[in-house]
Amino acid sequence: MTQQLRLSDGRVLDYKISGAQDGFPLLWIHGTPGAYTVFSDLEGMCREKGVKLITMSRAGYGSSTRQRGRCIVDVVPDLKQLTEHLNIKRCFVAGWSGGGPHALACAAGLPGCVATLVIAGVGPWNVEDLDFLNGQGEDNVNEFNAALQGEDAIRQFCEGERPGMIKGDASDLVAAMSSILPDVDKKALLENDTLGQFLVDNIREGLKINSDGWIDDDLAFIQPWGFDLNEIKVPVLLYQGSEDKMVPFAHGEWLAKHIPSEFCKAHLLQGQGHISIVLGQLEAMLDGLLQYR
Repeated sequence: MTQQLRLSDGRVLDYKISGAQDGFPLLWIHGTPGAYTVFSDLEGMCREKGVKLITMSRAGYGSSTRQRGRCIVDVVPDLKQLTEHLNIKRCFVAGWSGGGPHALACAAGLPGCVATLVIAGVGPWNVEDLDFLNGQGEDNVNEFNAALQGEDAIRQFCEGERPGMIKGDASDLVAAMSSILPDVDKKALLENDTLGQFLVDNIREGLKINSDGWIDDDLAFIQPWGFDLNEIKVPVLLYQGSEDKMVPFAHGEWLAKHIPSEFCKAHLLQGQGHISIVLGQLEAMLDGLLQYR
């Protein structure tokens, strides 16, 4: 059942609790676009391994109130209020795709965060040793070029894409995202019904009202994150696939190089994509986190 938390500034945050109700808490931060809905394989595995899964819709997604002009680090005070509301003293944080930088922000600044998991996480814009757009599919390149032109241009892009993103099934999603899905990801989506349906439902929930969260994410990705990776003082399990066309391999390589080496546990995997990497590695990811419980 979805719940809402009213934050100190008056905004509301959608969240959901699943998995093992008395387990060790894991805050799961969705990608771009996305929402609180849960991948059933993840929920089942969390239940088996004694993990309480807490998902949320970040600002502007679903029924969570927009926070216009937010940057990546702004997720931390929102999640701090959520953990305080739920009386959580220690937790893991995971972020997939666009959720990756937000998970890193929690690794740097969320009280009680003991370890983080970053899956195909976006690297920073405008740093010397990362060509942000190189290796991305055509749709992603067009999207970020629109973001660079400002809010009006990225709104036009997102609103144009939104109708196709919130209708149809997994095969329709594969067709709509064909330029950013390598064959290994297309195969994963079409052959795993639960994963395909999860992504359809996740995007549909996130964009059900408007595109504000998606727009604000894209604008945040091309701005400074608001924290320094050197502030990270907890373990980071970093997973990245070589075939990824949404977040290219170079992003994972850059993060592996720049997250403090004493805390970064990098898994840079050949032959995996943006989506397939979760299917093949999910249990290893959770087991990796659980050693820090």
